[in-house]
Amino acid sequence: MSIHPNLSSAIARSVEVVTPDLIELRRDLHASPELSWHEERTSDVVASWMDKLGLWHERLDGTGVVAELGPEGGPMVALRADLDALPVHDTTSDPWRSTVPGIAHACGHDVHVSALIGAAVALRELHDAGVLQRRVRLIFQPAEEVMPGGALKLLSQGILKGVSRIFALHCDPSLDVGHVGLREGAITAATDRVSIVLSGRGGHTSRPHLTEDLTYALASLVTQLPAVLSRRFDPRAGASLVWGQLAAGHAPNVIPATGELGGTLRMLDAAAWHQSEHLVRGLIADVIEPFGVTADVTYVRGVPPVVNDFAATESLRDAVTQALGPGSVASATQSLGGEDFAWYVEAVPGAMGRLGTRTPDGPTYDLHQSDLRIDERAITVGASVLATVAAL
Repeated sequence: MSIHPNLSSAIARSVEVVTPDLIELRRDLHASPELSWHEERTSDVVASWMDKLGLWHERLDGTGVVAELGPEGGPMVALRADLDALPVHDTTSDPWRSTVPGIAHACGHDVHVSALIGAAVALRELHDAGVLQRRVRLIFQPAEEVMPGGALKLLSQGILKGVSRIFALHCDPSLDVGHVGLREGAITAATDRVSIVLSGRGGHTSRPHLTEDLTYALASLVTQLPAVLSRRFDPRAGASLVWGQLAAGHAPNVIPATGELGGTLRMLDAAAWHQSEHLVRGLIADVIEPFGVTADVTYVRGVPPVVNDFAATESLRDAVTQALGPGSVASATQSLGGEDFAWYVEAVPGAMGRLGTRTPDGPTYDLHQSDLRIDERAITVGASVLATVAAL
């Protein structure tokens, strides 16, 4: 589907005019990051922009903002951005680096918010000109970075009532600015969190036969559980269990009585994901049984894969081409990263694209890292694409 060239030009002009303000907004948000469920200031900033634009909006229960514009009646499209930052120290030297110790926008959510506000500016002007053909809901969501994610809370509050399609963009620092990566079907993975606390009779390392050797049991879980899972899941499920936390003991000659292990289980297949908790709990019990220790297992169900709807992906493809020109669409591969946008597209058709943030010929950064930098031209790109897909 195409929009009239005049409409496309109007979106481009609106976004271009407001670009300096969007960059200033992004830098302000970047300097004042807030963790999941604590996005009070961020929500206030978003609400002030909605006031400035004269859009109906309301604060969500807790944090977050929802706004609407456009003609009443008919199918509604939703656009979503996430608000929260990560518990990561900002090691960049940028003047707008985080001023909050140990917290940073290391996933680009400040870019997502700024781009959606830019789209709101363009859509407001289309609405005032009487050429916006459908109603648009703007969702500024809290707590994407925690499991199972703020999307579930918003869904329980009816955030998608009346919505026929939903779209979002996510920063991709491996993709050059000016490009958007698209993929039909699953574009992210299911992600769960596994935490294990082992308990047993400790003792002196000279008499391991009189103890329940908890350290050895932990080491066995570290190596054996991922290995066994690789043989119990269909290889096509792409299951990957990776440990990030391991703690036991304080002295080299003492077998400890407790120890902890934590990691994430990710997989590409939604059907396998639904079987994962039962299988993991059973395998943990099997691995530790010879050691006589006990396990307290916390299994946090995270998110399913984001599965892009075919028709919605095609609409996003059209929007990218019209907003950015031919050659701006890149092919995206499925990632093992998790995204709670998955819950929205389980409820209504939708699609998420990957927004290129790398400066051409510049360094490639990684998400969730303390040195993440983005090419701020991505804000304008994101705003144009979101406004265009809503106006199609």
